[in-house]
Formats: sequence, structure tokens, C-alpha cells
Amino acid sequence: MKSFEIPAFYRSPLITEIKNRRKVEDKLKKDFTPTRLDFEGVEIYLARHFGFCYGVENAIEIAFRTVQENPGRRIFLLSEMIHNPQVNADLVRSGVGFIMDTLGNMYTPWESLTKEDIVIIPAFGTTLQTEEKLREIGIDPLQYNTTCPFVEKVWNRSAQIGDKGYTIIIHGKPKHEETRATFSHSSNNAPSVVINDMKEALKLAGYLTGEKDSAEFYKEFEGQYSTNFNPELHFERIGVVNQTTMLASDTQEIADYLKGVMQTHYNLDASAVQTRFADTRDTLCYATNDNQSAVKGLLEIDADLALVVGGYNSSNTSHLVELCEEKLPTFYIENETCLLDRNRITHFDLRTHQVVETSPYLPSGAKAKILITSGASCPDAIVENVINRVVSFFS
Repeated sequence: MKSFEIPAFYRSPLITEIKNRRKVEDKLKKDFTPTRLDFEGVEIYLARHFGFCYGVENAIEIAFRTVQENPGRRIFLLSEMIHNPQVNADLVRSGVGFIMDTLGNMYTPWESLTKEDIVIIPAFGTTLQTEEKLREIGIDPLQYNTTCPFVEKVWNRSAQIGDKGYTIIIHGKPKHEETRATFSHSSNNAPSVVINDMKEALKLAGYLTGEKDSAEFYKEFEGQYSTNFNPELHFERIGVVNQTTMLASDTQEIADYLKGVMQTHYNLDASAVQTRFADTRDTLCYATNDNQSAVKGLLEIDADLALVVGGYNSSNTSHLVELCEEKLPTFYIENETCLLDRNRITHFDLRTHQVVETSPYLPSGAKAKILITSGASCPDAIVENVINRVVSFFS
């Protein structure tokens, strides 16, 4: 796989050594056993896969190279390039501005941009409408495009099955940048609907079978369907794709469920189901899948707690937290500064969406066992800093 030139301050000598050794020992990436680090007073277990993925490293390389190659020019990020506060702050310190926030609220008015400005498309991609807006200004939206190749793979697969008459069901968070971008691209080729979770898949099933009044569809899925969508016509053939940072197991569960609904409704045997349901299993992001599988391997360890490191608005990181919370106390932290001292920690609560403080959080007495992983947009250097901070409490 291609290697990228990213700033050295995102790298970690410790983590790089661990990852390189695991690559040699497990070339096929089938062993999800965590790496054990034994320190006095504490054992730390690192997930087999964590941290920067291909798409994130690609985006960081392009962004910093753009800054280096264009001195004196105004450079803007369309929105957060990735969901990590340190990386975005580093780009701001390099002179990069932001056009909008992650929800599309404007920081820099379109009318203030000129054709001489540079606009970097984030790793999540953007909508066709935004691309057209940039072209109207005279800016080529694809010149400095960091859209993740695996996001583009979802778009391409959506176009392929859309051309064959399938409606696109997108498993994603409706307000997330990537989902908005995927919806824009898919609805340009085919009728499209966004569903957030299995609860919405269950609701959708009633319209697939015609058991629910189609008029109710527009209320239940307001803002989540494409223009001129007709539930009486557009659910005869479907395919499921996802926001790449969602739980892969959730996407597969939704796809399997909707496939079963179509198979039963149309009385199809296994060989004929593809006439009503497109197989899109190949669109699941390898990095998201690897990181989530690695957490499941991590959870085989009988530990005291888990630390999950990443930006608080990172979708893929939040799903790692959800997996860990099923088994043991889990703390979602941005960096080592969240570890205030031996007794106190600040962390993000996924239920309240608030940063809270917990005390105590580390076990007393016998040697502690701590699990650590991080999201796909978290630099390895931050993970090493967290490890060092934890170890300092036991030395």
C-alpha cells in the first residue's frame, strides 16, 4: 500500500515500531490479538489496528503539500478536513481558513472568494451542489481534492446500481458531511433515501412491502429522500451503501434485514434475490472494518477500563467507544490532557454529548490493565502521549 509524506510530529517512534512489527508477524491482518505493553504498575493493551487510515493520510499529505506549494495565496478548507481538532488546528496555524463548519454553516461567504483562491475538499468529499458553486466562482473543486478513495468507491458503486434501476438506501447519519456528499452523488443517478439505524430500517420495511401508507413516508423520512421520490414506485429494487465510518456490522445487519424483506415479499429463492436487491458488501471501508474488528479482539482481554482517543465529532471513533462500552468502563478522550491526574479524567459522554469529569477512574491496589485504541483521524503521536501520561501515574 502507498506510503504518505505527513508531518513528522504526527508520527510516534513507539507506535511505528509496534505497527511495523505487527505487519511482519501478521501480513494478512488476520490476527486481532492486541499488543501488550508491560510497565511497572500497569499493563497497556493496544488494539491491533488503530489510528490514521489510508484516506486520512492521503488528505493530510495533500493539504500540507498545498500549503507548501502555494506561498502567498489564500487557502481554504471547505470544512473540517478530518474530525480531529489537532490536525485542523495545525492547518489553521499554517494559514488555512475554513469556509463552513461540519453542518454547512458559513464562516466565509461565497461572495468573498475569488478564482485566485485555493479550496481543499475534505476527506469526506462534498456535494455536487458545492462543487458547482466553486466552479461558478472559477475555482476547480477537484484540483485540491482529498476525498477518501473509499468514499468515492461508495459513490461509484451507487452510480453503478442506480444505472441498473436500483434505489439507493444509504446507512448514515443524515447531517454528517460524508452522508450529505454521498446522498448528493447517489441522488444524481437514482432515487435515494438515508436511514440512520436499524430502527429506521424497520420503518422503511413497511413501505417496501406496501403495508404502510406511502403518504406517511414523507413525514417519517422528511429531509432524508431525494427529489420526486415515490415510495410506491422506487422500492421495487434496492441496494444498501453506507457512510464509511458507521459500524460495518450495523450496515451489514441492515442490508441483510432489507434483503430478507425483499426476498419474502417477492417470494424469491436465493438465486433470484439479486433481481430485487443489489449486493454492495464490497463498499464497506477496510479501515473501519479492521479497526472495529481489532476492538473486538481487544475486548477479549479482561481489563479494568478502556481509553478511546479521537475527536469528539468523529463518527468512526464514537463507534469504537460504543463497542468498548458494551463490556467495560470506557473513557472517550481527545488527548493526554484529558487525564488530569491519577484520580480525575475529563471525557466525552456519547449520551449527553457533553464533556464530563469522572473521579476516580483508575483502579487502586493490584496492577491495572488498560485497553487503548484510537479513531482513524487520530495521530499516533497523541496515542503515545496518552500512554506516557498513564504510565506516569504508576511510576
